[in-house]
Amino acid sequence: MIFENLSQRLQDALRKLRSKGKLTEKDVDEVLREVRIALLEADVNFKVVRQFIQSVKEKAIGQEVLGSLTPGQQVIKLVHRELTDLMGGTQSKIILAPKPPTVVMLVGLQGAGKTTVCAKLARILKAQGHSPLMVAADVYRPAAVDQLRVLGEAIDIPVFTMGVDQSPVAIAKAAVAHASSRGRDVVLIDTAGRLHIDDELMAELERIKDAVNPHEILLVADAMTGQDAVNVAKAFSERLGVTGVILTKLDGDARGGAALSIRSVTGCPIKFAGVGEKLDALEPFHPERMASRILGMGDVLTLIEKAEAVMDRETARKMEEKLRRAEFTFEDFMDQLSQMRKIGPIDQILSMIPGLGSKKMLQGLTVDEKQLTRIEAIVNSMTKEERLHPEIINGSRRRRIANGSGTTVQEVNALLKQFFQMRKLLKQFGDGRTTPRRGRGFGLPIR
Repeated sequence: MIFENLSQRLQDALRKLRSKGKLTEKDVDEVLREVRIALLEADVNFKVVRQFIQSVKEKAIGQEVLGSLTPGQQVIKLVHRELTDLMGGTQSKIILAPKPPTVVMLVGLQGAGKTTVCAKLARILKAQGHSPLMVAADVYRPAAVDQLRVLGEAIDIPVFTMGVDQSPVAIAKAAVAHASSRGRDVVLIDTAGRLHIDDELMAELERIKDAVNPHEILLVADAMTGQDAVNVAKAFSERLGVTGVILTKLDGDARGGAALSIRSVTGCPIKFAGVGEKLDALEPFHPERMASRILGMGDVLTLIEKAEAVMDRETARKMEEKLRRAEFTFEDFMDQLSQMRKIGPIDQILSMIPGLGSKKMLQGLTVDEKQLTRIEAIVNSMTKEERLHPEIINGSRRRRIANGSGTTVQEVNALLKQFFQMRKLLKQFGDGRTTPRRGRGFGLPIR
């Protein structure tokens, strides 16, 4: 799960405020001390942490919060707002040229994933109605040109090449002229990976920049490298004037230091986030949505957008309504499970549902392919009546289902428990009741 460690630590710290009928400055200090530790352990830049804590504290000890009827919720709202601002405030989109083609340079260290990102970005632009051209300007890495060609064939987007004996500057310049003559409105230049301390190779990037005057220079950085990614972003930005960052491997980043530090340290907005290896696993970066996910508030908008990408609009609308009303049966569950498998990893999907972003709530719900097969076997062993009305499944029925699916009664019990729990939680969300009667913690019962 994205930022799993940071998310859990922040949720645990802020949850303590829920039980407070009235907050004192001491209460705020104690919680913010834990928030500070959580951010530092997440490898967030220490200057960014200091400024973040100071800003939250100044606003949290104001009369508006301490005198509020729900002071804990007000502090959480403040933290959410500050996290959002920390990551850029609003979504930063690709800057398109008033007169095509728009030229985009992709730069970064070796191994950050530039070539794959080039194809992923081209795929997104094509879906938006553009006619992208990918440019193989990495003449140093063996098979880099062939890799981009293969990716281009997979997404049916042309790749401009001139051979490895040509200079990257000449390739980039010729590619822009080629795009203009062929009606290609976006040029994506895949440059070779290089260390930011390699003066000769950095100078080459400057020559490419001077030759094609790119509208965007996007740094592709590995989110899992934490502060190293921030330092690289700072160095590239100072040398080239980077206009945005694409963070790769965000799905494997349990800490979040890079995402929470880059904007403040470098001034460069995060424009996209890589959340998997597949070509459809690149998402526009929404600071507000990411802040909500970090605090366990879910991300329904991204979930719906993902659903719409693989389903028609009417099907997506019905899915949204079912999720909000929690009016679904095991047959609906199986249908949605099938659709979710098309959208992405199940644990990522569940983390976008409000309240299920917490590690505690997702325990036992992380589903791999083998578990999916067992779940399908259990549901397929139910009668139609049982799938439509799971409440009737008593002890004897559970034993029969277990025998028929080749599983155990305990596994059947676990699935039923998770199903009823999810339906109950989603109903509370759909009714607008963000805090159940029992238990507290971001609108969900916490054991």
